[in-house]
Amino acid sequence: MSYQFITSAKLPTRHGEFDIHIFENEEGQEHLMLTVGLPVVNPLLKHEAAPIDAIKQHKSEDHPVPLVRIHSECLTGDAFSSLKCDCGAQLNTAMQAIQAVGCGAILYLRQEGRGIGLTNKIRAYALQDQGHDTLDANLLLGLPADARIYDMCGPMLAHVGVDAVRLITNNPDKVAYLTENGIDVVERVPLVVGVNDTNADYLATKRDRMGHLLDKEFYTAAHLNK
Repeated sequence: MSYQFITSAKLPTRHGEFDIHIFENEEGQEHLMLTVGLPVVNPLLKHEAAPIDAIKQHKSEDHPVPLVRIHSECLTGDAFSSLKCDCGAQLNTAMQAIQAVGCGAILYLRQEGRGIGLTNKIRAYALQDQGHDTLDANLLLGLPADARIYDMCGPMLAHVGVDAVRLITNNPDKVAYLTENGIDVVERVPLVVGVNDTNADYLATKRDRMGHLLDKEFYTAAHLNK
């Protein structure tokens, strides 16, 4: 699948100013990238799914390796500050960290609910209210545990000439995908934030059943009072 760059602009936020870039795939689905300190080096309107070889010539040895976060859309967490997940806290912390180092990007992918969409995500929430974990809730709906894809990441990073990253993630699948597609992950930067009594079991499911690299214990108030 190919991705087309549409437009970009300045985006002032409470964390600082970013450049915001909009991309669209063949099906009209939009994805966006926030960047700091990364000028566009590939202004072509269309990018194929694996463009890394084409940008090697732009790499500079004295250019810092950017701090990058691949973040899938989470309306409930990102916009409404839901305590059922850690997504909003992860997004805000990543934005702060990238501003602090002055060179990086957030790839904000429009794949709500690990790719199952908002309606199914809320249906899964209802099953979680009945005691099912996040993985089983998806499966009970006849949906995959994780339907996310990352094929748009290469074209988005190519747009700003990036082929090596310090990746902010707890998910080894993201590291593996970038590595397999020619992007050098020189460092994995852990991101354990937003832990609370409501989402401790959710995080434990990601750790124990989905392979996320998280601490063995989550020190919530409920845990400490046991």
